[in-house]
Amino acid sequence: MPAQNITLTRRPGASAAGAAAPSPRVRGADAGALVDRFGRVHRDLRISLTDRCSLRCTYCMPEQGNEWLAKSSILSTDEIVRIAQVAASAGITTFRLTGGEPLLRADIVDVVRRLAALDGPGGPVEVALTTNGIRLGEFLPALQDAGLSRLNISIDTLDRERFRALTRRDRLDDVRAGIAAAAASDLRPLKLNAVAMRGVNDDELADLVAFALDHGAQMRFIEQMPLDAGHTWDRQSMVTREEILDALAARWTLNPIPGRGGAPAERFELAGVTTADGTPASVGVIASVTAPFCGACDRLRLTADGQLRNCLFSLDEYDVLPLLRSGAADADLDAALRDCVAGKLPGHAIDDPGFLQPPRGMNAIGG
Repeated sequence: MPAQNITLTRRPGASAAGAAAPSPRVRGADAGALVDRFGRVHRDLRISLTDRCSLRCTYCMPEQGNEWLAKSSILSTDEIVRIAQVAASAGITTFRLTGGEPLLRADIVDVVRRLAALDGPGGPVEVALTTNGIRLGEFLPALQDAGLSRLNISIDTLDRERFRALTRRDRLDDVRAGIAAAAASDLRPLKLNAVAMRGVNDDELADLVAFALDHGAQMRFIEQMPLDAGHTWDRQSMVTREEILDALAARWTLNPIPGRGGAPAERFELAGVTTADGTPASVGVIASVTAPFCGACDRLRLTADGQLRNCLFSLDEYDVLPLLRSGAADADLDAALRDCVAGKLPGHAIDDPGFLQPPRGMNAIGG
């Protein structure tokens, strides 16, 4: 997807005073926490390491003609660690590394090691990774040694020809090998992600759950969102939360699991079922469109080219790259984080008639 010039709502590094109504006091939140106007405490920062990917999924990227981010604009490891340290000091407890495909970054192990060494007010942070799994077998031992805490792997279909058509690459065997390597590791919980798509994989939902169970993993289904590079998303044709649950209920009894908190996935226990490693089986549904969870959202995003985003669907970005490259003080980076949080809206408004899809595709935003 072509690089975009995004209009900033505020000058990064400027004081947030007057940018938004004061945040209400939140019980249990540190005085320096990243709290928005609606009382949401932000504890999760998704860091995109690259916009490049080894697949070309139809719901994400065109097969050809991608104009990648300029190499000079990509954050260095030192720059990532710098903003992460400031974020950790402000209460961010989890850093999730995304892409594109994060395992395409040559220094991925060093990134994990340096982030895992950070501490915040509550102690050490967690480092998680979302990957397509293709290079996972190659990197997993070193990633674990470096301090990786959790792992999500994407797999939308178990059928080789469907996989080839969906991703425009014949790499299903590599993905399955990566999942097998993760299943043999001690990283838990292990989560597998699939975008549910009508006429593509909606007849495989139960089979995907069974596959996850065989690998000691939790399957999570994601409603298709308006984040495709071609802007062809159609709400009427997407597979909804209710349809996903109905398909699974034909094989299992689903019991809601309470205590979701700020997690994006609504979880359901598969009554009487355990995974291959003996843990109670569950499935997750991320229904960003039909059952949005914006009211409990605790996430911020940092793109590979140094743009802070307060929502996956935001039209605004907060540019920290000039701050990082001009010797700005930690206080300036902290102010940019707080400007971003102060500008966060109550929800993504996908159902609003005036909703506009972000100019960037998913690969350039970071998952």
